[in-house]
Amino acid sequence: MKLLLIALLVSMSNTSCQDKYPDLEDGLYAEFVTNKGTMVAKLFYDKVPVMVANFVGLAEGTHPKLDDSLKGKPFYNGVTFHRVMDKFMIQGGDPTGTGTGSAGYKFFSEFDTDLSHDKAGILSMANSGGLDTNGSQFFITEIPKQNLDAFYADGSLKNCGAPRVSCHSVFGELVKGIEVQDTISNVKVTPGSNKPIEDVVIQQLNIIRKGKDAKAFDAAKVFTEQEPLLPQKLKELEAKTQEILKEKAKEAANNFKKANADIPGEVKEFPTGLVMILEANPNGVTPKPSDQVLIDCTGLFEDGRFFFSTMESDAKRYDQFNEDAAKQGAYQPFAMPYNESATLVPGFREAMLNMNVGDKARIFVPGYLGYGASGRGPVPPNANLIFDLVIVSIK
Repeated sequence: MKLLLIALLVSMSNTSCQDKYPDLEDGLYAEFVTNKGTMVAKLFYDKVPVMVANFVGLAEGTHPKLDDSLKGKPFYNGVTFHRVMDKFMIQGGDPTGTGTGSAGYKFFSEFDTDLSHDKAGILSMANSGGLDTNGSQFFITEIPKQNLDAFYADGSLKNCGAPRVSCHSVFGELVKGIEVQDTISNVKVTPGSNKPIEDVVIQQLNIIRKGKDAKAFDAAKVFTEQEPLLPQKLKELEAKTQEILKEKAKEAANNFKKANADIPGEVKEFPTGLVMILEANPNGVTPKPSDQVLIDCTGLFEDGRFFFSTMESDAKRYDQFNEDAAKQGAYQPFAMPYNESATLVPGFREAMLNMNVGDKARIFVPGYLGYGASGRGPVPPNANLIFDLVIVSIK
């Protein structure tokens, strides 16, 4: 009877540990016990398993990339929230508390189109830019911050490898203790910095598993097996992005044709997605690949807004004439080699190579044949463009 009672007490103790939050549905959770209160985050191990495996492996001391001296120890216990910004986020996970520390390794990003920094309480990876600088640091949002997403609103992927492009991997969200996040984000900081004057400490970071699937989640195994596959996973997302952009561009191209139905010329549609309304010069000479041609053009956004012209008449027509630019010789045709080496966006170059001297064309250039995911100057990422262009002469 005594042994039975002891076994029962042990069983009750284990059950109470796992059932500390009986209202939580089955899933994998992280409990942040801090000196400002407790927060609980649900971890999206079904959508971004590597990101969650990294976090759980660190929290439980089982991460395969940890130094032997750190294995078996809860990495986050005693670590501070070293950077707090009201109306933005709180950031932790740096054992040095300086913002430059890590667990001694970096790894590749993992994204899911269903996950966004679209609300308060989003748990996401901090990084130092690019795609392969994730480590132990994370942040929790106080307000929506979709500019940190790896995706644009249309679901297309950003050029995350480009400088000054923010792409952060969402891997969880707070389901309890959002008010604690708010308290932490409002603590007093050292003047001129975002570091709390008094340390905000993660006293314990506990992983809670509820349900069969969560209990079976082996963080070390998932990280070891799936982390090397992340670059390929990104390529698949990029391919999916191209499909999204192409479908949207088809609709935009149809609208372009309807809106310009009264323009004289032959409508030509190319397999790439380029659409051209070509007014051919019956006596036009076809340049040779060794030739350079002089080109005049005017660039418009899809909605008809002006952004560039080499033609003074067009600049004036769109009320964008700049006298200083005119004095500096801005309004004159530019020279380009009549071959694939021409330093033009792909859609513009394709149109040029299908024109003769004296030809005029209005062309629709889908974003992926224009300035792409990076954009350029006044042209935003993935913007569809319209160009009026003329092959003036052979230079």
